[in-house]
This record gives sequence, structure tokens and C-alpha cells, in this order.
Amino acid sequence: MPEDDLLELKFRLYDGSDIGPFRYSPTSTVAMLKERIFSEWPKDKKFVPKAANDIKLINAGKILENNKTVGQCRAPFGDLPKGTITMHVVVQPPLTKAKTGNSVYSLC
Repeated sequence: MPEDDLLELKFRLYDGSDIGPFRYSPTSTVAMLKERIFSEWPKDKKFVPKAANDIKLINAGKILENNKTVGQCRAPFGDLPKGTITMHVVVQPPLTKAKTGNSVYSLC
């Protein structure tokens, strides 16, 4: 694949720090991006994902689905000049359950 076809992405964490930038093929899947983010995650952060599936990627205000490709997710950027695309990263915290009587509630 020609170098010009690769997209440069960086991933903004909750504290404003970044992972990347890295260059990806438009055929790379969101699941592949999450695996890379998980492997590159700084170990000194307060919130650390336990697995790649704990990570949610947001681009242009939309949560990206694992089976989508980078090319499918970049539609709003089609007319912009070449540059680094910033995607936001959210770590989904584990659900905490509290028992009250016989009912179980999830705390958000």
C-alpha cells in the first residue's frame, strides 16, 4: 500500500495525554486500533483497561464499532487536508453492583 494512503491517528486519553501518532491502513479495524492502544497504554495512569474490549474509541462524536474499518470511520474527514486525526479514548469502568434487599442495582 502506498505511504500516502496511510492515515495518521493519535489517541487522546482522559487526562489529555496522547498515545501515538501511528500510521494505519484504511482497512485496519477498530478492534485492531484498540489492541494497539491496550498494548501501548501507560502503566502509571489511574485508570488502566484490563482488556482491549474495555476501551471505547470516539471519533466525530460517535462511538466506533469494533468491526468497522478506519476508512469507514473517517468519512467526516474526507475533504480535509492530510493531517493527524485525533480519536478520544474512554475506559469503560467495571460495573459495580450494590445489593438492596432482594434487588441488584448497577451503579453508574
